Amino acid sequence: MNLIPATDQQQTFARDLTRRAMLPYYQTYDLLWLEEAFDQAWGWREQWLVVDDARPIGFCSLSQDSRALYIRELHLLPEARNQGFGSQVLEQLAQWAVRRHLPLLRLTVFKSNPAQTLYLRQGFAIVGEDECFLRMERTLRP
Repeated sequence: MNLIPATDQQQTFARDLTRRAMLPYYQTYDLLWLEEAFDQAWGWREQWLVVDDARPIGFCSLSQDSRALYIRELHLLPEARNQGFGSQVLEQLAQWAVRRHLPLLRLTVFKSNPAQTLYLRQGFAIVGEDECFLRMERTLRP
């Protein structure tokens, strides 16, 4: 498994994967999915493809500030889930954050998303919540 920079040619793949993964949660919480919001964020976030044997199996979108690397999106194709790829991606992102001298890796997850179990296993803690989301972070040590 590797993370490679996503190009504008992969934007449709990333958007479609994100929509398919997130639409059930948007519907559950009565939120509106806006393709324009995804497309706008494409321009200012770091976009990465998750690849296995040169085949795209997922997508990851990142941003950062002076304290944390933020996982804005992390989605795998259904056939790539539950095979350890998510754990590998999270570990690689933690290493990136350490190399960038950032003490935290942060994300937000829908409360009903079973991926939160993976995040807890990977050392994330719940640091806040609202009606729909859990805010999670992992403290990193160099």
